[in-house]
Amino acid sequence: METTTFDTDQAALAIARGAAAELARPFGALAPEALERAIEIARLVAHFDPDPVAVAGTLLQSLIGAGAVAAEAAERAAPAPAFAFARALGRLGRLDLGTPLKGAPGTVALSGAQAEALRRMLLAVVSDPRLVLARVAEQLWLLRAARHADPAERRRLAVQTRDVYAPLANRLGLAVLKWELEDYAFRYLEPDEYRRIATSLAEKRVDRERYIEDLKALLERELGAAGIRAEVHGRPKHIFSIYRKMQKKGVAFEQVFDVRAVRVLVDTIAECYAALGIVHGLWSYLPGEFDDYIATPKVNGYRSIHTAVVGPSGKPVEVQIRTREMHDRAELGVAAHWRYKEGGARDAGFERKVEQLRALLAPHAAGEEDPLDRVGATLFREHVYVFSPKGDVVELPDGATPLDFAYHVHTSLGHRCRGARVDGRMVPLDHRLANGVRVEIITAKEPQPSRDWLVESRGFLISKSARAKVRGWFRQADHDEHLRAGRAILERELARRSSVGAPTFAELAAELGYASAEELSVALGAGDLSAAQLGAALQRRERTPPSPPPVAEPKAPGRETAEGISVMGVGDLLSQYARCCRPVPPEPIEGYVTLGRGVTIHRSGCGNLARMRARQPDRVLPVAWGTDHDQLYPVEFQVLAFDRRGLVRDVSGVLADARLSIERMRTLTNAAERTADMTIGVRVHDLGEFEAVRARIAGLPDVIRVQRR
Repeated sequence: METTTFDTDQAALAIARGAAAELARPFGALAPEALERAIEIARLVAHFDPDPVAVAGTLLQSLIGAGAVAAEAAERAAPAPAFAFARALGRLGRLDLGTPLKGAPGTVALSGAQAEALRRMLLAVVSDPRLVLARVAEQLWLLRAARHADPAERRRLAVQTRDVYAPLANRLGLAVLKWELEDYAFRYLEPDEYRRIATSLAEKRVDRERYIEDLKALLERELGAAGIRAEVHGRPKHIFSIYRKMQKKGVAFEQVFDVRAVRVLVDTIAECYAALGIVHGLWSYLPGEFDDYIATPKVNGYRSIHTAVVGPSGKPVEVQIRTREMHDRAELGVAAHWRYKEGGARDAGFERKVEQLRALLAPHAAGEEDPLDRVGATLFREHVYVFSPKGDVVELPDGATPLDFAYHVHTSLGHRCRGARVDGRMVPLDHRLANGVRVEIITAKEPQPSRDWLVESRGFLISKSARAKVRGWFRQADHDEHLRAGRAILERELARRSSVGAPTFAELAAELGYASAEELSVALGAGDLSAAQLGAALQRRERTPPSPPPVAEPKAPGRETAEGISVMGVGDLLSQYARCCRPVPPEPIEGYVTLGRGVTIHRSGCGNLARMRARQPDRVLPVAWGTDHDQLYPVEFQVLAFDRRGLVRDVSGVLADARLSIERMRTLTNAAERTADMTIGVRVHDLGEFEAVRARIAGLPDVIRVQRR
């Protein structure tokens, strides 16, 4: 018995040629090469679905794509249903799947997430699943025609096929298309491995198919003689499937026993085991190659008996035996054979839609309502799939806008979004995105979301997560603004009521029941705490008698100056800090006796001190820091940063939070380099206090460096 394939299906060929003859009448003579290509692709479609609209539409789109027929002429002359199908197929073909294959030359794989997103997008953009069948058929024709094409083009087609189109064909139940797609992709991507396995098979594909047909006929006779109503399906294992099994199991070709395989479908579980007995009675089974997934189903619910035997002519054959119900569940239900083949996590909702699509592609009886008339465009409407400028596929909720896209890519991109282009055309931010479009976001330098984006009726944002990001930005922005306003109120009130022993911010916060001075400032700025309440707290503090000041201990004469420096072996002596190095405790210091200005205090490592020591070493005196911990010491430092709005405010805020007063500040900007150079003078208790402030300023946005002068 000869197997009818899509290459030998004369009925499908006749349908394709008849449709081509009908289409050609209005257009006159067509280019022979373009017409032959169109007929071959339509023949593949007709083998699976002889629907006249699908066949004619596939023909028409192929002719339009080849330039043999103008789209305007086709719209005027071709039947309306066929042209509508062709136009939809053309849109599907224009989804540039070459773009996502980005990266260095020689890239031969999509990421798993990107490949899956592309498959879902292809299913989402079609309202008629026959479009996917036609697109997969066209991809197979392109692979066949690419045998003499440029190697780079072959590899591009092969990656598309392996990662997108072959898995799609598998999910939609187009197994025979899937096998050839995978073999061509494998042949172009791994030519050496392909040739090695093909040589190891030591027989042509047609010979393997004939072997399987003979084995099926023998097995069907034996099962029928035993009173078992069985269907036997078989196919020779295709080359890529063999390679995948070798890689998965880590075995050599000789250890792959399912190069040839048949599947037996029966009515009951009892007949499964009866059929197994007949198989083992006909041929010797191979030890270690028997699995009973009926008694012990797989985790995903898959049930079947697998065995391997030494078949006719001594060749190994895999035999799978299951009931028809098990087969249906494996093909369309929870066992999800395609998920087992592809691996990956389960998405029950998506699998259910794939099952519906496979059912829609199945033939329906004459007189029955065509399921396609009911489906419309409802299957994959929960999401929309778009391209980023780099070619990544982004999955968004249905009805999403460019603003949703921006926040999905990155929160910062959403905050700075000012406009968008879709397929190169400017669109408003509330524009509804369609499947397959390319989205580019236009940004501003500074983040500035709009509160209008949060108004649902305005339609700027569909995604709840994007709205949450916008709300978070405003919460933080409001917090910073309230903090600045509250600190200004605090400082103004304290200055107005200045008196000896005025409370600190922290003391006031504790008085009013706040955990920190920052919380107190935010409450004042937001209006949660009034200036009157603050004034009342200050009055309560003023009525509380201050504690007596501590009695100062007498100092040893000549040991410690008023500036907190102890000059060894000298009485009261005027001292001052050197401007060149401005020492701060606990840095090592030394004194230098000047003429008329007393002792100048330098850091031990100061370059000026080293030069003076070399000239007059007798003027250098040992000095030490005193014990007055309330003494403040001058420090000058430089901040270099990229110029931006709010830079001075942010630096001043850090100094204010540290309770440091600014003695001087000078800022010079460089318009050419867009930088700001700030020189700041403050007073600190010690080096640790300065370093803490320096680190906080260095962590501000756009700050390049902070260094002490």
